[in-house]
Amino acid sequence: MRHLRVILSISLLLASLAGGQSPAQAADVLHMYTALDPNEAKIYIEAFEKDANIKVQWVRMSAGEVLTRLKAEARNPQVSVWFGGPSVEFIAGRKEGLLIPYKSPVGAPFLKGNLKDAEDYWTGFYFGAIGFANNTNWFEKNKLPFPATWQDLLRPELKANISLAYPYTSGTSYTVLATLVQLMGEDKAYDYWKKLEPNIHHYNTSGSACVTQAGLGEIAVGIAFSHDILAKGTSKGYPIKGSFPSEGTGYEIGAVGLVKGGPEPEVGKKFIDWVLSKRAQELMKVWFRIPLNPQAEIAAGATKATDVKLINYDDEWAGNNNKRLIEKWRQTIGK
Repeated sequence: MRHLRVILSISLLLASLAGGQSPAQAADVLHMYTALDPNEAKIYIEAFEKDANIKVQWVRMSAGEVLTRLKAEARNPQVSVWFGGPSVEFIAGRKEGLLIPYKSPVGAPFLKGNLKDAEDYWTGFYFGAIGFANNTNWFEKNKLPFPATWQDLLRPELKANISLAYPYTSGTSYTVLATLVQLMGEDKAYDYWKKLEPNIHHYNTSGSACVTQAGLGEIAVGIAFSHDILAKGTSKGYPIKGSFPSEGTGYEIGAVGLVKGGPEPEVGKKFIDWVLSKRAQELMKVWFRIPLNPQAEIAAGATKATDVKLINYDDEWAGNNNKRLIEKWRQTIGK
């Protein structure tokens, strides 16, 4: 009888750890970190929960913060999926041994070239270009044109009127840094950023936060991804108009991947398959992202790759040099 009570106690403990569910039910839970805006992430997560009958427990952080968290948890991973953020952070994550490969049969027909990792350690699911979120009221009041080049951001009239995120917390801002280095060369890119410093009002932890700040008139220009400019600025009724540098701009292939040692890898694979489906990809219209599934409809007004001048952006190089470039940025800028 004593042995029976011990077995029963252990069973009750295991059930409580699984939220009162049986082991079979507990398997139908997915734990994830997402770098998407929380208001956007819940659109996809709630749809997946309904479609797959799988509960998702998730935490939102910027892509750089996700990378840092996964490093800290490498010996005891708490999640199975990393959802959203530029591929460069995933490339850095692969280099750190934080991801495991998965080739989705759903994405196999259309994910080619730099739209996924060569060995499937991460999978792309959207495209977005770096641009400038401009407060139209500020530019009208000051009788200035919107910035149309990277050099335009150095105008003295924009002193303390630009915002973006820290490159070490935000995938958006690291994409800006990697873009400038690839466009200008390393030394000139850091010299450029030092010249930009007087015009920066403040740094954020989130890459999209500057769009709302520009919309509210706290700053004149936010540097962000094209979809965030539209979703968090223009479509919200803020006086925001996007512009893009004529010299060329960088871009992201937004990614999703399986975390090495995560608690439910098979459920994570189901999520990745679902994210690449036509249904899931069309949900991105709400946030003006460009889906990679060619069968999915694109939101009217969304910024496509053909709408802007893109540099020959090397995300593999950017991912492999992530740690070095960020350390140099912190030493150069002192933040």
